[in-house]
Amino acid sequence: MSNNSILSNSDKLLLAAIDLIASKGYKGVTTQEIATAAGLSEKTLFRQFGSKQNLLESAFDRFHYSEEMTKLFNEKLIWDLQTDLSLISRTYHQIMNRNRKMIMISFKEVDNLPGFHERTIKHPRQFMEILTNYFTVMFEKGKLIETNPELQAYSFISMNYGTFLNNLEKGELFPTLSLEAFITESVKTFTRALTP
Repeated sequence: MSNNSILSNSDKLLLAAIDLIASKGYKGVTTQEIATAAGLSEKTLFRQFGSKQNLLESAFDRFHYSEEMTKLFNEKLIWDLQTDLSLISRTYHQIMNRNRKMIMISFKEVDNLPGFHERTIKHPRQFMEILTNYFTVMFEKGKLIETNPELQAYSFISMNYGTFLNNLEKGELFPTLSLEAFITESVKTFTRALTP
Protein backbone atom coordinates (compact mmCIF):
# COMPACT_ATOMS: atom_id res chain seq x y z
CA MET A 1 0.00 0.00 0.00
CA SER A 2 2.42 2.60 -1.17
CA ASN A 3 0.04 5.25 -2.49
CA ASN A 4 -1.20 7.01 0.63
CA SER A 5 -3.66 9.18 -1.33
CA ILE A 6 -5.92 6.25 -2.25
CA LEU A 7 -6.16 4.90 1.30
CA SER A 8 -9.16 5.60 3.48
CA ASN A 9 -8.61 7.68 6.60
CA SER A 10 -9.05 4.53 8.68
CA ASP A 11 -6.36 2.67 6.77
CA LYS A 12 -3.99 5.65 6.98
CA LEU A 13 -4.41 5.65 10.76
CA LEU A 14 -4.04 1.88 11.02
CA LEU A 15 -0.85 1.79 8.96
CA ALA A 16 0.64 4.78 10.81
CA ALA A 17 -0.12 3.09 14.13
CA ILE A 18 1.56 -0.15 13.03
CA ASP A 19 4.68 1.66 11.82
CA LEU A 20 5.06 3.86 14.90
CA ILE A 21 4.19 1.23 17.51
CA ALA A 22 6.55 -1.27 15.86
CA SER A 23 9.43 1.21 16.11
CA LYS A 24 8.67 3.00 19.41
CA GLY A 25 6.46 0.59 21.35
CA TYR A 26 2.84 1.04 22.36
CA LYS A 27 3.60 3.29 25.33
CA GLY A 28 6.18 5.30 23.39
CA VAL A 29 3.68 6.61 20.82
CA THR A 30 0.92 9.15 21.34
CA THR A 31 -2.33 9.34 19.46
CA GLN A 32 -1.25 12.77 18.24
CA GLU A 33 1.90 11.26 16.69
CA ILE A 34 -0.16 8.57 14.95
CA ALA A 35 -2.65 11.09 13.60
CA THR A 36 0.13 13.41 12.39
CA ALA A 37 1.96 10.52 10.65
CA ALA A 38 -1.32 9.64 8.92
CA GLY A 39 -1.81 13.26 7.83
CA LEU A 40 -4.98 13.55 9.90
CA SER A 41 -6.14 15.16 13.12
CA GLU A 42 -6.16 13.47 16.49
CA LYS A 43 -9.89 14.22 16.59
CA THR A 44 -10.36 12.03 13.48
CA LEU A 45 -8.46 9.20 15.18
CA PHE A 46 -10.69 9.36 18.26
CA ARG A 47 -13.85 9.72 16.18
CA GLN A 48 -13.01 6.58 14.20
CA PHE A 49 -11.41 4.39 16.89
CA GLY A 50 -12.08 5.87 20.31
CA SER A 51 -8.69 4.92 21.77
CA LYS A 52 -5.15 3.91 20.88
CA GLN A 53 -5.82 0.31 21.96
CA ASN A 54 -8.94 0.11 19.76
CA LEU A 55 -6.85 1.46 16.89
CA LEU A 56 -4.17 -1.21 17.36
CA GLU A 57 -6.75 -4.00 17.73
CA SER A 58 -8.52 -2.77 14.59
CA ALA A 59 -5.20 -2.90 12.74
CA PHE A 60 -4.84 -6.56 13.68
CA ASP A 61 -8.37 -7.32 12.54
CA ARG A 62 -7.98 -5.41 9.29
CA PHE A 63 -4.58 -6.62 8.14
CA HIS A 64 -4.11 -10.05 9.69
CA TYR A 65 -4.64 -13.20 7.67
CA SER A 66 -7.93 -14.84 8.67
CA GLU A 67 -10.04 -12.97 6.11
CA GLU A 68 -7.62 -13.63 3.23
CA MET A 69 -7.18 -17.27 4.19
CA THR A 70 -10.95 -17.77 4.40
CA LYS A 71 -11.28 -16.33 0.90
CA LEU A 72 -8.50 -18.59 -0.37
CA PHE A 73 -10.22 -21.68 1.08
CA ASN A 74 -13.59 -20.64 -0.35
CA GLU A 75 -12.44 -19.64 -3.83
CA LYS A 76 -9.05 -21.03 -4.83
CA LEU A 77 -8.64 -24.61 -3.63
CA ILE A 78 -8.95 -27.38 -6.22
CA TRP A 79 -9.15 -30.36 -3.82
CA ASP A 80 -5.74 -31.70 -4.77
CA LEU A 81 -3.74 -32.08 -1.56
CA GLN A 82 -0.29 -31.12 -2.85
CA THR A 83 -1.52 -28.19 -4.93
CA ASP A 84 -3.77 -26.89 -2.16
CA LEU A 85 -1.20 -27.21 0.64
CA SER A 86 1.40 -25.47 -1.52
CA LEU A 87 -0.99 -22.58 -2.14
CA ILE A 88 -1.98 -22.41 1.54
CA SER A 89 1.65 -22.42 2.69
CA ARG A 90 2.80 -19.79 0.17
CA THR A 91 -0.17 -17.54 0.95
CA TYR A 92 0.42 -17.89 4.68
CA HIS A 93 4.06 -16.84 4.34
CA GLN A 94 3.20 -13.93 2.03
CA ILE A 95 0.68 -12.60 4.53
CA MET A 96 2.87 -13.17 7.57
CA ASN A 97 5.90 -11.54 5.94
CA ARG A 98 3.79 -8.57 4.84
CA ASN A 99 2.60 -8.23 8.46
CA ARG A 100 5.99 -8.61 10.17
CA LYS A 101 5.59 -5.36 12.09
CA MET A 102 2.24 -6.45 13.50
CA ILE A 103 3.66 -9.80 14.57
CA MET A 104 6.54 -8.06 16.36
CA ILE A 105 4.04 -5.75 18.09
CA SER A 106 2.01 -8.74 19.26
CA PHE A 107 5.11 -10.28 20.87
CA LYS A 108 6.24 -7.05 22.51
CA GLU A 109 2.90 -5.71 23.69
CA VAL A 110 0.96 -8.82 24.70
CA ASP A 111 1.49 -8.18 28.43
CA ASN A 112 0.87 -4.42 28.24
CA LEU A 113 -2.67 -4.40 26.87
CA PRO A 114 -5.63 -6.05 28.57
CA GLY A 115 -7.44 -8.42 26.22
CA PHE A 116 -4.88 -7.99 23.43
CA HIS A 117 -3.67 -11.59 23.54
CA GLU A 118 -7.21 -12.91 23.08
CA ARG A 119 -7.66 -10.60 20.11
CA THR A 120 -4.43 -11.68 18.39
CA ILE A 121 -4.98 -15.44 18.80
CA LYS A 122 -8.35 -15.37 17.08
CA HIS A 123 -6.65 -15.38 13.66
CA PRO A 124 -4.59 -18.55 14.19
CA ARG A 125 -7.65 -20.24 15.69
CA GLN A 126 -9.78 -19.35 12.67
CA PHE A 127 -7.04 -20.58 10.34
CA MET A 128 -6.83 -23.86 12.25
CA GLU A 129 -10.60 -24.28 12.07
CA ILE A 130 -10.76 -23.82 8.29
CA LEU A 131 -7.72 -26.05 7.71
CA THR A 132 -9.25 -28.74 9.95
CA ASN A 133 -12.46 -28.52 7.91
CA TYR A 134 -10.43 -28.84 4.71
CA PHE A 135 -8.76 -32.03 5.94
CA THR A 136 -12.14 -33.40 7.03
CA VAL A 137 -13.67 -32.79 3.59
CA MET A 138 -10.59 -34.29 1.89
CA PHE A 139 -11.09 -37.46 3.96
CA GLU A 140 -14.79 -37.54 3.05
CA LYS A 141 -13.81 -37.26 -0.64
CA GLY A 142 -11.48 -40.25 -0.23
CA LYS A 143 -8.41 -38.08 -0.83
CA LEU A 144 -6.94 -38.29 2.69
CA ILE A 145 -6.17 -41.19 4.99
CA GLU A 146 -8.17 -41.57 8.17
CA THR A 147 -6.41 -39.33 10.64
CA ASN A 148 -7.10 -36.65 13.21
CA PRO A 149 -7.79 -33.59 11.01
CA GLU A 150 -7.34 -31.15 13.87
CA LEU A 151 -3.91 -32.55 14.75
CA GLN A 152 -2.87 -32.47 11.09
CA ALA A 153 -4.01 -28.84 10.82
CA TYR A 154 -2.12 -27.98 14.00
CA SER A 155 1.02 -29.73 12.72
CA PHE A 156 0.88 -27.97 9.35
CA ILE A 157 0.32 -24.54 10.89
CA SER A 158 3.00 -25.06 13.56
CA MET A 159 5.54 -26.14 10.95
CA ASN A 160 4.87 -23.03 8.85
CA TYR A 161 4.75 -20.71 11.86
CA GLY A 162 8.07 -22.05 13.12
CA THR A 163 9.65 -21.36 9.74
CA PHE A 164 8.22 -17.84 9.73
CA LEU A 165 9.64 -17.21 13.23
CA ASN A 166 13.06 -18.45 12.09
CA ASN A 167 13.05 -15.73 9.44
CA LEU A 168 11.37 -13.01 11.53
CA GLU A 169 14.58 -11.31 12.56
CA LYS A 170 17.24 -10.40 10.03
CA GLY A 171 19.65 -13.08 11.27
CA GLU A 172 18.23 -16.35 9.98
CA LEU A 173 19.05 -19.45 12.00
CA PHE A 174 19.34 -21.62 8.89
CA PRO A 175 20.47 -19.34 6.04
CA THR A 176 21.19 -22.20 3.61
CA LEU A 177 17.54 -23.28 3.53
CA SER A 178 15.23 -21.18 1.37
CA LEU A 179 11.55 -20.63 2.09
CA GLU A 180 10.63 -22.02 -1.31
CA ALA A 181 12.60 -25.22 -0.68
CA PHE A 182 10.93 -25.56 2.73
CA ILE A 183 7.45 -25.17 1.22
CA THR A 184 8.11 -27.62 -1.58
CA GLU A 185 9.65 -30.33 0.62
CA SER A 186 7.29 -29.99 3.58
CA VAL A 187 4.21 -30.10 1.34
CA LYS A 188 5.59 -33.19 -0.45
CA THR A 189 6.12 -34.88 2.93
CA PHE A 190 2.61 -34.01 4.13
CA THR A 191 1.11 -35.17 0.82
CA ARG A 192 2.97 -38.51 0.90
CA ALA A 193 1.99 -39.12 4.51
CA LEU A 194 -1.70 -38.25 4.16
CA THR A 195 -2.58 -39.57 0.68
CA PRO A 196 -4.34 -42.98 0.69
